[in-house]
Amino acid sequence: MAPGLASSAALGVLAVVLGSSFLVALSEDEPLENLRFVRHAQDAPLVSQYNYIVIGGGTAGCPLAATLSEHSRVLLLERGGLPYRNMSNQQHFTDALADTSPASPAQRFVSEDGVVNARARVLGGGSCLNAGFYTRASNDYVRAAGWDTRLVNSSYRWVERALVFRPDVPPWQAALRDALLEAGVTPDNGFTFDHVPGTKIGGTIFDNSGQRHTAADFLRHARPRGLTVFLYATVSRILFRQQEGVPYPVAYGVVFTDPLGVQHRVYLRDGAKNEVILSAGTLGSPQLLMLSGVGPQAHLEAHGIQVLVDQPMVGQGVADNPMNSVFIPSPVPVTLSLVQVVGITRSGSFIEGVSGSEFGIPVSEGARRLARNFGLSLLRCFHIY
Repeated sequence: MAPGLASSAALGVLAVVLGSSFLVALSEDEPLENLRFVRHAQDAPLVSQYNYIVIGGGTAGCPLAATLSEHSRVLLLERGGLPYRNMSNQQHFTDALADTSPASPAQRFVSEDGVVNARARVLGGGSCLNAGFYTRASNDYVRAAGWDTRLVNSSYRWVERALVFRPDVPPWQAALRDALLEAGVTPDNGFTFDHVPGTKIGGTIFDNSGQRHTAADFLRHARPRGLTVFLYATVSRILFRQQEGVPYPVAYGVVFTDPLGVQHRVYLRDGAKNEVILSAGTLGSPQLLMLSGVGPQAHLEAHGIQVLVDQPMVGQGVADNPMNSVFIPSPVPVTLSLVQVVGITRSGSFIEGVSGSEFGIPVSEGARRLARNFGLSLLRCFHIY
């Protein structure tokens, strides 16, 4: 599914790894660029050391780095910049997705099988680009992952207090809710964060004034002395070495490049619990592993990369959710609304709708003309694996 319209279920899943509270909280109104621990990669020393190195400042990397900063020195490396102003308001939802310039926070691409998608390059990751819908993971998912249910639930509550809101449901979304119930997507679960069969109103990361709240907001809760964030830092590889008594290579640092092409090396401090944490997204994480010598042997050798670990599954098994979309031109103006009402069938299908714009999706000239004059609604149905 295109991340520009995808639900923000990842925000619920990421909470599983978090603690329930932070010791220090900065002002909620403090602009991220004013936080003294958020800096440009060009200001980074050529060599440095940390307890934890987190690669990727997205929906998982930001809250994880903030949590770890309570008791450790943490470095968060993000290849993009700060959230862009036109991304922060719901009215400008499609601007970033429509921006195809090299500096765009949404890097549009087409997969080998012809699917148009976008990859985030911004502090906050996909939570800066998507439709802002929030839902918890299903109980079956949590059990299958082997996670502690009590910790999961307490972490959800922390995330929900920090940046999740109850949406004001406009007429089009209310009509969608009624239609889903009439079609048999029952029961009516009202407003809930839970992922259960039926029709519900879910959470949103847009507040009542239309302002977006992203995973980068979690950085305001970090311990300032414990966290350093470098923006525009492109990690080129993870450093591995053999360690006595360990049958596989162990990560001990990373190499990243700033926009001027200068290489910087960051090493882990001595300590059994110190770690390099890879949270660079569905595409970035396996790519970086392979660039570092971990992946399918034949593939790495074909690109002249020294093989450290022959792991044939790295980079494999990527799949999108199959989806059907229905565009509904409106004869009257339609209020802009992103995903608020969803229907979850017992077979696992997920039905959602948005209204009021083209949403950066290629449509016919006739549909585009109707969208300009009145508005365009979009009904989507896809299956969740």
